[in-house]
Amino acid sequence: MRRTLYTDDHEQYRQSVRAFLSREVEPHLERWDSERAIDRSALRAAARTGLYGLAVPEEYGGAGETDYRYRVVVQEEIARVSATAFGMTLGLQDDLVLSYLLDATTEEQRRRWLPGFVDGSLLGSLAMSEPNAGSDLRGIRTSARRDGDDPDADWILDGQKTFISSGMSSDLVIVAARTDPEAGSRGFTLFVVEDGMPGFVRGRKLAKVGMHAQDTAELFFDGVRVPATHVLGPPGKGLALLMGHLPQERLALIATTYSSARAVYEQTARYCFERQAFGQAVGDFQNSRFVLAEMETELDVVEAYLDRCVLAFNAGELTPVEAAKGKWFASELQKRVVDRCVQLHGGYGYMVEYPVARAYLDSRGQTIWGGSTEIMKEIVGRDIARRHRT
Repeated sequence: MRRTLYTDDHEQYRQSVRAFLSREVEPHLERWDSERAIDRSALRAAARTGLYGLAVPEEYGGAGETDYRYRVVVQEEIARVSATAFGMTLGLQDDLVLSYLLDATTEEQRRRWLPGFVDGSLLGSLAMSEPNAGSDLRGIRTSARRDGDDPDADWILDGQKTFISSGMSSDLVIVAARTDPEAGSRGFTLFVVEDGMPGFVRGRKLAKVGMHAQDTAELFFDGVRVPATHVLGPPGKGLALLMGHLPQERLALIATTYSSARAVYEQTARYCFERQAFGQAVGDFQNSRFVLAEMETELDVVEAYLDRCVLAFNAGELTPVEAAKGKWFASELQKRVVDRCVQLHGGYGYMVEYPVARAYLDSRGQTIWGGSTEIMKEIVGRDIARRHRT
């Protein structure tokens, strides 16, 4: 069926994204993986070219474009060239850090931070996960207390975070901390910690199975003095802010996992009709045809759900439950598709020089971060129980 999600404007944008990736990203992918770092110059160029930060309003230097279809175009083109770590870094900026800085900031804060995201001079990260608190945000132990009774007093931040994407390279970190142990879900607050603040220490750069070019780190906060001007939103509303932004984060993961799975499938389908075995193309064996048919059908179905989610998000109607459904299903589909594609490549599928092998490494975490499959099913299941319990 003809896909109707995009307009001519989106397709023109796609061409500029494709040209940028060909010029600034593809030639460096192997080196970035080897060095376990993405060139900061490439990220600055991506920001200036408009690969992320489009939603920043014009008064802060952005385009003020909130149509999420442009984000999906970027994700699809990045998947096409197998630049997974680069794509996750851009997604972290657009779908996590910037979404908070657009929605939860004061005018002074927006003028302080948003222009840097538009020109690429600022890179952000989001610090939620801790050694004992991943999907269970209420288990956060990092704490902050006011240094005095004045509402404008500084806060003193203590604790540690782990699995923080771009934790080594970010210029500012949005940190979730417990500020009132007796207040339950209303006892959490978000703080912006900037590079160089005394007591803010970056720990190890963590070694991941895949996405080697994207740095992931441990962060430590030892008596960090955070000005009241660096609190995001009202104190005590941190958990509500985190929960409110989950639909966008999970929509991004639906688009990312679908786009990657589609790209790997297309590469594999071409390979199957180029590779010969026993006197015929691998794709001409019935088993191969059935596997290809299953993958293409499943991808078409997920594409339809993704497109509905994108339009719902644009209309302000995407719910956490709808996003949770898509997140777990698309990420599990990606895992199945990539595994099948490795098998269809045979021995070559195990060679890292082939995109399918790199996709095998890069994709495994997608069913874990952003809310594991099990947590997503729990969210959906609780909604079912709420609607049907008598």
